Amino acid sequence: MGSLVITQTPNNQINAKRRRNVSIFNSTIKLTQTTSQNSPYFYHKIEGLGSYWMAGRNRYPREAYDHRHGYLPGGPPSRAPAARPMPPHPAMLEEELEIQHHEIRRLLGENRRLVEDRVALQRELGAAKEELRRMNIAIADIQEQNEMHSRKLIENARKLEADLRATEPLKHEAKQLRAEVERLNSIRHDLSGQIKTIKKDLANLQTENKQLSALRTEHERIHGELMHARAAIEYEKKGGIELLEQRQAMEKNLVSMAREVEKLRAELTSSDVGPWGAGGSYGMNYRSSDGRFPPPYGDGYGIPTYHLGAADKGPLYGSSSGPRVGPDKSRTRR
Repeated sequence: MGSLVITQTPNNQINAKRRRNVSIFNSTIKLTQTTSQNSPYFYHKIEGLGSYWMAGRNRYPREAYDHRHGYLPGGPPSRAPAARPMPPHPAMLEEELEIQHHEIRRLLGENRRLVEDRVALQRELGAAKEELRRMNIAIADIQEQNEMHSRKLIENARKLEADLRATEPLKHEAKQLRAEVERLNSIRHDLSGQIKTIKKDLANLQTENKQLSALRTEHERIHGELMHARAAIEYEKKGGIELLEQRQAMEKNLVSMAREVEKLRAELTSSDVGPWGAGGSYGMNYRSSDGRFPPPYGDGYGIPTYHLGAADKGPLYGSSSGPRVGPDKSRTRR
């Protein structure tokens, strides 16, 4: 058989652990009494633990006695000394206490969480009750507002019915107004067509007006040219009159010169001069019709010299009925 090894611990450490466990147990009992309504299972666990702990200190728990007088189940004890049971080893008790201590901590944490959850739920419940109260108040207000609104709607409906009854004569006026509107629409349609034609005419007139501006400038230009031409014609008329006067004076001079020439010719024919006769051997006379050379100087005023004899039979200057030379173009351009 295997031997049981029992480790001995110092008394100071055992006493310190016992005092600590006692303090933990007392605090746990107080917490359990305050929260017994929330977690009865935890309370029974702690009560069982206390019974076991008291049995470890050679004290029987209260549940061990069935009778109220405190006798054991086998009847009253005999007077002979009873054999006490062998107490467990302190090391085993310490280990069991450590395990129970961890279990107590875990249960305490769960109990705290449950308490916090209960407090939070109570707060939420209070908030929900307050919200429900506010909702009831709001619902009452909404119902009152709905009733007021429905009353207003009923009153408005009655007023509208009265207004509809009062608007019966207005329907006839509305029909008349519709007929008048249709007539005015037809008139408006006709007027719109007339306006379109007027707009077209206006556009044509505007285009013509634009052309009139060009025509006006052309007219002004032509008028200026006409005035210039009139001035040139007047100038040419004045110049033509002067030329006519000069021509008449030249004709008079030519007539007088022709007469003098006739006189000289008569004198030459009547007189028989010797030197002129000697010149006949050459077959020519001075200014005779048979001469082959023209005189050294022509007649004045640009008139060609006529041969004697042949020139006597024709006129010395052109007829006045001939075509008259027009005015010089260089004068009209001034």
